[in-house]
Order: sequence, then structure tokens, then C-alpha cells
Amino acid sequence: MFDLDNTLADTAHRQRFLERKPRDWAAFFAAAPHDPPLTEGVTLALESARECEVVYLTGRPERCRRDTLAWLAAHGLPEGRVWMRRNDDRRPARGTKLEVLRRLARDREIRVLVDDDELVCQDAERAGFSVVRARWAAESGALKEAQEGEGRT
Repeated sequence: MFDLDNTLADTAHRQRFLERKPRDWAAFFAAAPHDPPLTEGVTLALESARECEVVYLTGRPERCRRDTLAWLAAHGLPEGRVWMRRNDDRRPARGTKLEVLRRLARDREIRVLVDDDELVCQDAERAGFSVVRARWAAESGALKEAQEGEGRT
């Protein structure tokens, strides 16, 4: 299972939309199709696809699905199911992602979760899942705060 933002997609160019008050979520997500791919994450996804099904687990809202699918295809990422949050879901990413992991683990093996969010990684490990921390993108305090405080990505 692969996260998208700052795991496969470099969001640095759109962080500025989260650094202002109020945050400009519409502009933040509208800029997502222009994210450059993160080589380390893409390589890991392609290698994983040789051995197992690749699934994407993102905190992006459902309204971003079309752009997200186009971005994955444009960058040659493996086809796979994309789990997104409901448009009105504002829970922290660690809660929404762990819920999906547990649901999927009922009838399939989850080999590994690859994510950049430390809180998501910690909770997944505590729940018994293997984790790879995506530490190949620059950290963003604004994004981290938004993930936990506003439940937007």
C-alpha cells in the first residue's frame, strides 16, 4: 500500500497554499496534477508490482480521483485500487488510513505500508503492519499540521 503525497508525488511546489491563513485547499489540490514524481517511491512501487498487487492509500479527498488516476498513469505507476477519503471526512490521516488497512487485512495480506506521515506509520506498526517510512521528500510543517489538525490530506 502506497501513500501518494510526499511518498510518490513531490508536493513541495504546492505547500505555499497551506502556509497562509486561511489555507487554500482548493488551490493545493488543484496543483496536484503538476507534482513531480519522487524517484525513490516510484521505483519501490514498480518493484513491488513485480511480486504483489499495488494499492494506493491517500488522504486526498474523493473529488481529486480523476486527477490522481491521471497522475498515476502519466508517471507509469502500476494500476491498482485507490483508496481516498470522503470529501466531508476531516478525521486525522492516521485514523482514516488505519481503518482502511484493517478492513483490507480481513481478507488479504498487507505486505507493507509505505507512507511519509510518522503518526500513520507508528499507528500502523502498533496495529501489526509492516511499514516503510518514505523519508525521501522534504518535510512540511504546514502539511503535517493540516494532516492531523484539519484532516484534509
